[in-house]
Amino acid sequence: MTTNHSTPLYFQRHIFFCLNQRPDGESCCADQNARGAFDRCKALVKQAGLAGAGQVRVNKAGCLDRCAGGPVAVVYPEGVWYTFVDDADIEEIVQSHLKNGVVVERLLLPPGVGR
Repeated sequence: MTTNHSTPLYFQRHIFFCLNQRPDGESCCADQNARGAFDRCKALVKQAGLAGAGQVRVNKAGCLDRCAGGPVAVVYPEGVWYTFVDDADIEEIVQSHLKNGVVVERLLLPPGVGR
């Protein structure tokens, strides 16, 4: 995969997990086990041999401003937004999208969902 300048990407894909915690009691991803999903994804990517340069990077993120659909994660460079509820969902995202490049349609965050 390359950029518009034909420069190879350092990582083939990044997945960012919102781990934002809102101090005012407002609904947030951190209250919905986003950290557990991040940790699970990171472990699965490593176990699958997908971690490292030229492959996949699992990143923490602050608020991604799509709280109403939380917990959320986004995969780049495709810009595919996911919502998830359990470890099985994370496993499916890793196997299908991060490993094989196939979007998990059932976990897509609807486009109009915002904060």
